[in-house]
Formats: sequence, structure tokens, C-alpha cells
Amino acid sequence: MQPFFGVRALSLICFALSSLIAVGAVQAQVPAPDLAARAWLLLDTNSGQIITERDSNMPVEPASLTKLMTAYLAFAALKQHTITLEQKVNVSKTARAASGSRVSSMFLDLRIPVSVNDLLHGMIIQSGNDASILLAETVSGSEAAFVELMNREAQRMGLTNTRFANATGLPDRQHVSTAHDLSILATRLIADFPEFYPIYAQREFTYNNITQPNRNLLLRTDPSVDGLKTGHTESAGFCLIASAKRNDRRLLSVVLGATSDVARAQESLKLLNYGYQYFDAIKLYAAQQAVSTPQVWKGASNTVKIGFAHDFYVTVPRGSGARLKAQLALPQKLIAPLSTGQTVGKLIITLDDKVMQEVPIATLEDVPLAGVFGRAWDTIKLWVK
Repeated sequence: MQPFFGVRALSLICFALSSLIAVGAVQAQVPAPDLAARAWLLLDTNSGQIITERDSNMPVEPASLTKLMTAYLAFAALKQHTITLEQKVNVSKTARAASGSRVSSMFLDLRIPVSVNDLLHGMIIQSGNDASILLAETVSGSEAAFVELMNREAQRMGLTNTRFANATGLPDRQHVSTAHDLSILATRLIADFPEFYPIYAQREFTYNNITQPNRNLLLRTDPSVDGLKTGHTESAGFCLIASAKRNDRRLLSVVLGATSDVARAQESLKLLNYGYQYFDAIKLYAAQQAVSTPQVWKGASNTVKIGFAHDFYVTVPRGSGARLKAQLALPQKLIAPLSTGQTVGKLIITLDDKVMQEVPIATLEDVPLAGVFGRAWDTIKLWVK
């Protein structure tokens, strides 16, 4: 990561975080499990840190994990009131053509209009390709137009190695993603649409008098798992993004290219258990807590509170939290005006004197310009200094 300021411009304030952290017995980090899969990743969503990964930036076929983006855009359309849950949609021939016993389907009927709510359940729980296509047509008019929207949203999210060619995840050479990109997408879906996320925990759904189970086997074996999505094609193998919450701490695993539906569940559980057993997520600062109040020049206030808009966590090997340290890097002079949320420096987190991460730190309040005399007086003091 590039520094925010040159070395000469840094004002370094060092402070130990031991007083903020419960001290526990330090344990050696246990090696991560080796999985029977093509690629994988384990993410602590509290801190946003990757605990372990393998080939997480390798482009692969995402199969029905694609439907996370289809759902994300459908949720966004609901939030923007361009569609409603109760809205009835006529089944198109294109969507109906995706139905059938050989593919994932909610078995739509051309003669029966279907609600958007049922389509969401059919896509999320039953992984219906027909539901995905009809949702895409409902949101954007056609699947092709919806795919353009998918790719624009992927670009906005920073999914740099993802390219969508359809709304379903059916095989296409131009349709690729990575474990890393999919972890970002899944995290955003959970954070941005908590009102819809419980659908992913439902174990079965009935439509057209056909009951189908959720293919995520972990929903039946681990009570902490409440999502998220399976995928499978012959070329992609068996894939699973699993999300679990234990004691208010959420971990997200991405397993791509396992050999069976049972294997993808078992390998995902290995990752989740590894993260919970051998790592701690430590809350260093609460949202809006002032990390520091540095001096401000030429402002209506002489100081400004700086910190984080959200609770700030760091994930470390279990028992090592007391050895965390932080270094606040700011420019030598902060000069008004400053606006809330303006990045003014960075916080450098180290463990045993090794840099773990560098995160931007921002103002928590506005500091408008001082009056003419105040600015003039500060100008003189700066000149003398």
C-alpha cells in the first residue's frame, strides 16, 4: 500500500493498545487446513481481513454463485421502489425455457403470474435459473440489459477479476470471477440488505406444489451457519459461499471447485472452524470514537476529532491481542476547512513490530474556516513556527 504522505511530512504518534484489549495466553498460530478444492478464502467480516486463502485471485467459473449479484441488484431495485415484493410478473418464454428437471429450476408456469417475492425465494433457495432470468427481465427489461448492470455494479464494487455474461451462472467463457471478488460481493450483500438476508437461511421452499431443499448442507448441520449460496456445473465443480455467526462474530468462507456437495460443505466447515478456533476479532475503536484530536490551523475550532465511521476491528491469532500496537500518521499541519469523513491520515496496525494493515482515518466533524482575524493570526503563528 502506498503511504498517504512522504516520510518528512509524517507526524507519528505511537501508543500501545494493551489497555484496550483483554490479555490472554498467547498461542502459536496453527497452520491453515489444506482443502480438497481449486481455490478458497476465509474472511472475517468484522475486520475485513482475510484469515487464509489459496489461489483466491485465480479466475474461475462461479456457477450459481453468480446469483448473489442477481439478488443484489434485485434487492437494490426493491429498495429504490422500482419493483415491489407483491408485484406479479408474467412468465416469459425465455425464463420458462430455463425450467426443467435437468437444471436448477423453480418450475415456473407460463400460465401463472408469479410474485417477485416468490422469484427471490426460488432463486435463492432453489437456485432457479428460470427465477434468475425472470428477475433480470423484471428489473432491466431483458437479461442482456441486466448483465450490463451486473458488470457496472461489479466495477463499482471493485471486483476487478469478475466478468458476467448472464444472470444465472451457466457456463460461458466470458463468465468468470474469483474467490476474493465473490467474498466482497457476499459481504456487501449481507451488509447492504440485512432485511433480505434471512432468506438465505431458509432450508426449503415450495412453489407450484414442488418442495425443494436448500442445497447448502451446512444449514442442517451447523446452527451458526445462516447462508449463503451454492453453485455447481460440470466445469466449475461444487462451490459454496458459507456464512456463519458465532457470538456476534461473522466469518465468510468461499470454496470453489470441490468434488461433491458433501465435500464442499465439509471443506467450508473446516475453514470456518479454523477461523473461530485460532483467531480473535478485537474491537479497537467504536464507531465515532475519537482516536485523537489533533490541532487544526485557520479553523473555527482549534482541534478536530478523528476516527472511524464504523466499529474498527482487527483479527489476530488467538491470545496475541495484547501485543498489538498502532501508529497514527498525520501531516504536520491540518488546515481548515475540514469536512466530516475527510481522510486526513492513516492508522498503522502492527503485531510484534510487523505491519498488519494500514487503514485511512478520517475526521468525525466539520471544521469550517475561522473568521478573517482568526485566519490572519494563525497565518502569523505558522510563519513564526
